[in-house]
Amino acid sequence: MAEEKHHHHPFHHHKEQTAAEAVGYSDTTYSGGYGGEPAHDYEKERKHHKHLEQLGELGAVAAGAYALHEKHKSKKDPEHAHKHKIEEEIAAVAAVGAGGFAFHEHHEKKDAKKEEKKAEGKHHHHLF
Repeated sequence: MAEEKHHHHPFHHHKEQTAAEAVGYSDTTYSGGYGGEPAHDYEKERKHHKHLEQLGELGAVAAGAYALHEKHKSKKDPEHAHKHKIEEEIAAVAAVGAGGFAFHEHHEKKDAKKEEKKAEGKHHHHLF
């Protein structure tokens, strides 16, 4: 009584599946180019860069607010003013860095939009 072994290989599929289903191909997943090249989701990329841009903006605002808070503390607590000044400067640098990241992501989002329009232009519709 030998046990039957199950092979997990893309081309050893169940009889109720086609070979394409067993491998994982679908009409919507691939762009139809040679080699099964995945379709690029430009809208998803734009949304991703928009989200990162907003996170950068939020980080810049938060770090800027913390810098102002530390500046206020340095005036109110002269005994530890030097410590508060250092923390204020660190927060200011973080705010500038986060602002730069937001600026970078804004341009990445614009580039993704340009790429999408360029890709749309490649689809020529011949009427005759």
